[in-house]
Amino acid sequence: MCLLLSLSFSAFAQLNLPRGSQQATVSQRVGISDVSITYSRPSVNGREVWGKLVPYGMNNLGFGTATEAPWRAGANENTTITFSHNAKLEGNPIKAGTYGLHIEVKDENNATIILSHDANAWGSFYYDASHDVLRADVVTKTAAHKELLTYEFTNVQPKATTASLFWEKKEIPFKVEFDVTDIVLNDFRDKSIGNTGFIRQNWENMARFSLNNGGDLKEALGWIDGAIAGNFYSQKTFNNLAIKGQILNKLGKTQDYAKLMDEAAGMANKNQLNTLGYQMLGAKDYDRALKYFKLNIANNPTDANSYDSLGECYKTMGDKKNAIKYLKKSLSLNPPANVKANSEKLLAELEAS
Repeated sequence: MCLLLSLSFSAFAQLNLPRGSQQATVSQRVGISDVSITYSRPSVNGREVWGKLVPYGMNNLGFGTATEAPWRAGANENTTITFSHNAKLEGNPIKAGTYGLHIEVKDENNATIILSHDANAWGSFYYDASHDVLRADVVTKTAAHKELLTYEFTNVQPKATTASLFWEKKEIPFKVEFDVTDIVLNDFRDKSIGNTGFIRQNWENMARFSLNNGGDLKEALGWIDGAIAGNFYSQKTFNNLAIKGQILNKLGKTQDYAKLMDEAAGMANKNQLNTLGYQMLGAKDYDRALKYFKLNIANNPTDANSYDSLGECYKTMGDKKNAIKYLKKSLSLNPPANVKANSEKLLAELEAS
């Protein structure tokens, strides 16, 4: 009889039955990294939540081994949080992996986020403070009523996001950050020795990413050189010459940069040449800016935008007469709306000066 009871209980324990507090998972990508939270969702159901259903401070839950335990930040099993890469939570470093997520709600306005190595525990009943990985104090906020406990990712930025628990009329937010540049570059370094390394555009994209996101410029220069002439898959193009030129310029090699831009200009289409002209204008290299804008007009004598750009170049240089001449020429060629608006705006400024 005892054996039968044991078997019956064991079979029952393995049944997958609906729960009163349904389970959910919410995820957010930051750069190429993911942070996800898995939790069960109790409802308010008319109950007094903060300070009652969720008592303030650390508490003896009357079951398990913990005599002082935080809230399990949900219902049923541990709420867990997973980081695909090393991250920071409220400025504190945390290694990639899955952790138990607990919250000590201290009072109406303050809480402590607790991450534990015990990701597979049942709630906080066996909480052991010596297994804590991270503790971070946060300030809670008043929020619109939320019947079901909900985690959301708000304020998503290129390198960070805010994870918030919403329940009843409270929000408990905490910031998660990833070193996106380092993660992306390490990912490419690992993959570049495989098939990824045989695709020229991959080297170009990573050199551009490193250039624009604070990577090692000398490493980026090596990558773009590989795209241009590193192996039999390499090819010299306007795009990779332009990327190399920008890297050289950031490295302070302005003469090498300018010469390379002259070479790139010879390969450029209309839009690329126009972009080069504005780059030179921004660098106050007016001779090259004029050369590129004039070359665009020679190549595209009926293009209104080319005349508009040359007119803007002359205006920036302080040559009012030529600026008016080319802006009026642009307007005479039935320009598209955006070009027309720019030419008219610049002419109005010139005529008012």
